Amino acid sequence: MSQESMVPGELGDPAVRGAEIAEPGAVTIVVPTFNESANVRELLHRITESVPTRLPCEVVFVDDSTDDTPEVISEAAQDCPFPVTVLHREEPVGGLGGAVVEGIKAATSDWVVVMDGDLQHPPSLVPELVGTGERAHAGLVVASRYIKGGSREGLAGGYRIAVSRGATWLTKTLFPRKLRGISDPMSGFFAIRRSAVTAEALKPLGYKILLELAVRSRPRQVTEVPFVFQDRFAGESKSTAQEGFRFLRHLLGLRLASPVARMVVFGLIGATGFVPNLVGLWALTRTGMHYVPAEILANQLGVAWNFLLIEHLLFRDRRRHRSWWDRTGRFALLANADLVLRIPLIALFVHRFGMGAVPATALALVMTFVLRFVGTEALVYLPRRGRESRTAPRRAA
Repeated sequence: MSQESMVPGELGDPAVRGAEIAEPGAVTIVVPTFNESANVRELLHRITESVPTRLPCEVVFVDDSTDDTPEVISEAAQDCPFPVTVLHREEPVGGLGGAVVEGIKAATSDWVVVMDGDLQHPPSLVPELVGTGERAHAGLVVASRYIKGGSREGLAGGYRIAVSRGATWLTKTLFPRKLRGISDPMSGFFAIRRSAVTAEALKPLGYKILLELAVRSRPRQVTEVPFVFQDRFAGESKSTAQEGFRFLRHLLGLRLASPVARMVVFGLIGATGFVPNLVGLWALTRTGMHYVPAEILANQLGVAWNFLLIEHLLFRDRRRHRSWWDRTGRFALLANADLVLRIPLIALFVHRFGMGAVPATALALVMTFVLRFVGTEALVYLPRRGRESRTAPRRAA
């Protein structure tokens, strides 16, 4: 649950403040921070020098720090000619992306600019981002390192450059339509109209919030401005191997948001289940067991294998809807029902419709696969209606 610290002169809770201000600022600058106390004074100083003289602004820090960053922000904000809000989160749900979503919810302006707190994103570019968006009637303006006039020179070392280029290539390959017109989907510096995004629809994980926005709620009109990625002012980079794995998990979750994509991955996982199934069947029959009970037992190895992969790769974000035992029992029941259903279907196709054994078996496999996928998604991993209706009012509040 977030705690809010308001600097002197603020109007109070952001939820109330938006209703009390008749003319909100032209831009809300959202800055997610994690132990950035050495950077925030200089950041606010540079924002003061370059933004308020060209357009009204407010700054919202969404802070997940374990140091004195919130106190430093509050002290530095006393010299700022614009409102500064600190939203400190005790639980950093969703990482940096989750912090940005909280900032968007608290924003009172028509435009929201998201930028890092380490000064690698130059505050002097904020007016240009908003101005470009207004002139182009765009909903999203991305500060890009990869168009003419931009540069990634602030990335330290060849390793980080290679990782950045690889991640950019991977995301654009996986989402060619959603990311059309965005040369730098890994950018953490962008402006978005508050009316163009529904914060509740976002499911951020990690630090690549622009990718989340572009894939889940991309505005129709997108444009870019070049920017030079600066050197970090102070402190150390928060990019770690753990964040890299979170990014890959997030990428997989976004790609599997489509039912067709989920069905394809479900089928691929099911195909890998033949390996433990056949190995188990071979081992059991070698001991002298009859092939019928051996097949039934070996099938359970394939079911367990498929369940583990589906749990961790396909429906990871839906596991909270039911207990582990409930999910396991339902999945096993559906997977074994496939065997029971397939044989009568094959017999029906052969004897009633005159099909050959091979095409009848193939058709039965396809039909039971589709039914197994739909059943798994609906009966194992979708939330129960009763629980959904009980939790909905609390989420809305």
